[in-house]
Amino acid sequence: MAFEVYDDYEQNERVVKWLRENGLSIVIGIVIGLVGIFGWQQWRAHQVRIETAAAGLYQQVQTALASNQADTVARVAGELMKEYPKSTYAVFAASDLAREQAGAGNLDKAADSLQWAIAHVGDKPLKPLLQIRLARVELARGDGKLALTTLDAIPATGFVGLVQELRGDALVKLGRADDARKAYTAAMSALAADAPERGALKMKLDDLAVSAESAAPGKPEA
Repeated sequence: MAFEVYDDYEQNERVVKWLRENGLSIVIGIVIGLVGIFGWQQWRAHQVRIETAAAGLYQQVQTALASNQADTVARVAGELMKEYPKSTYAVFAASDLAREQAGAGNLDKAADSLQWAIAHVGDKPLKPLLQIRLARVELARGDGKLALTTLDAIPATGFVGLVQELRGDALVKLGRADDARKAYTAAMSALAADAPERGALKMKLDDLAVSAESAAPGKPEA
């Protein structure tokens, strides 16, 4: 019994000594842990507040679009882009604003809105679609060279048929018929046999063939 009491006493002394030596670091560790948990919760709550506010503004953009209120679309989308540039809702709003601007013939503004969206979207799957929209706007502005630059930035695995068709359109605008034919053929190869887009591509290839025949020198008379 005496040995058991002694062992208990020795163990208690060891515990007290260990706490004296390490107690402060334990307390600091606990405090840091609690602060970390509290800080994480505060950060998450802050993020939720931001996304909720951004979602509310984007809903206003959608309502304004449905009501054909172009001025409201521009104002609210601009506020969303300025106040919440890291939110995906801001990217959506910029894209919607670009569509509205392009429809009104404001192609320069539409290009600016799409460039903003591309710069803020990160590596999300939405990025290639934004780049495709930008290339279309650049083609509508008559800038085939810039459209090609935009298309070159799209990963080769994304929307091959559509990208190659737009590439062909840009090359036609630049007068590079042979390269355009290759792009249209690549687009055709990337599409399913029953894809509705094949009809438009076939027409573009036929137009190139007709243009080539028209440009060819006439046959000498016998």
